[in-house]
Amino acid sequence: MNVQEIKQRFGIIGNSPLLNRAINIANQVAPTDISVLVTGESGSGKEAFSQIIHQLSPRKHGPFIAVNCGAIPEGTIDSELFGHEKGAYTGAVGERKGYFETVNGGTIFLDEIGEMPLGTQARLLRVLESGQFIRVGSSKVEKTNVRVIAATNVDVYEAVKAGKFREDLYYRLNTVPLRIPPLRDRKEDIYLLFRKFSADFTDKYRSPAIQLDEGAQQVLSNYSWPGNVRQLKNVAEQLAVLERDRIITAEILLTYMPQEAGRSNLPMRLDSQPREDFSERDILYKVLFDMKRDMNELKKLVAEIIEHGGVPVNYNNPQTLNYLHHEIDLPIRQQDTQFTIQPPVVNPVTHHNEAVFTPHAEEVEESLSLVEKESDMIRKALKKHKGKRKLAANELGISERTLYRKIKELDL
Repeated sequence: MNVQEIKQRFGIIGNSPLLNRAINIANQVAPTDISVLVTGESGSGKEAFSQIIHQLSPRKHGPFIAVNCGAIPEGTIDSELFGHEKGAYTGAVGERKGYFETVNGGTIFLDEIGEMPLGTQARLLRVLESGQFIRVGSSKVEKTNVRVIAATNVDVYEAVKAGKFREDLYYRLNTVPLRIPPLRDRKEDIYLLFRKFSADFTDKYRSPAIQLDEGAQQVLSNYSWPGNVRQLKNVAEQLAVLERDRIITAEILLTYMPQEAGRSNLPMRLDSQPREDFSERDILYKVLFDMKRDMNELKKLVAEIIEHGGVPVNYNNPQTLNYLHHEIDLPIRQQDTQFTIQPPVVNPVTHHNEAVFTPHAEEVEESLSLVEKESDMIRKALKKHKGKRKLAANELGISERTLYRKIKELDL
């Protein structure tokens, strides 16, 4: 069967060279029992190719089942695939046949194979190599004759290097790799697919036909389609149901597409969580710089008070008044439009029959403990934001997790 006949039989739309190559590979590998690894982005049609391989194989009259490995919990996937005996685990009230036993003589399609746990991967490798498996809770070896077609939308080789996928299983499955091209690499097929989908949905909902103007056709071809054929089909269905104007313009079409149209489809690493060591160092520097600035201002102000016996403060400078009121506890009197700070009290001392005045000053040694300063800054931030840790953490320039740990460490 040639490529065009396969397209007609399975309803495949498109003339892209990449698509034709994938169909040709599926046609060549179908008559064999070789395991096939189908790779491609989500929504590109991997399951449709598994159906092509099964229907064109000698197993076409046998059973076919598609299993999404990512949708089965890790604790039950062994039971689902290989079955279990009565009492094998809590809730196993009777024996159960697994998929490999029920699909004996047919084909099993394992989608999202990259999500399969490592223990289950070892069991699968044994089935592929010898056709043998053991039910959960049993010691009896069972036999099966199943062809395995696996699919994934992740880079399995990268998972192998990261230790998340068995290398021997990867090479056993990847005997014949079959890559399904994404829709953005099949630009010549996008408009054909849209016309097919829109015609199907207008017939289904008995609505007038949809037409795209030239601008809308250009938008359709240039869009990246991260959801591939599945997303294109959804857009066609929405237009068929929701739009009263059956002539679709570019402006109308863009409203049905995500705003991230121009962004890359590749995954991007986001360092949203700051490094804790940098954040702690940053807050300590902030405390020290603020403390040094405040001390310099205080020393300068006290020196002027002692030297001049009263420092005039301009009433029109509220910032200075606020600083004096809150940072220095000194009496202030009003004189017309100015305030004057009263000089500090001095004690008379007689020396050689002369009255001299020595300022009474008490030297206080300032604490230089970083822990105390850090604790004080955290308390102030929490008080300012009424105990809301997220806002306090933003004020301090650290992560909320770091702030929570500091609260526990400092017993605040």
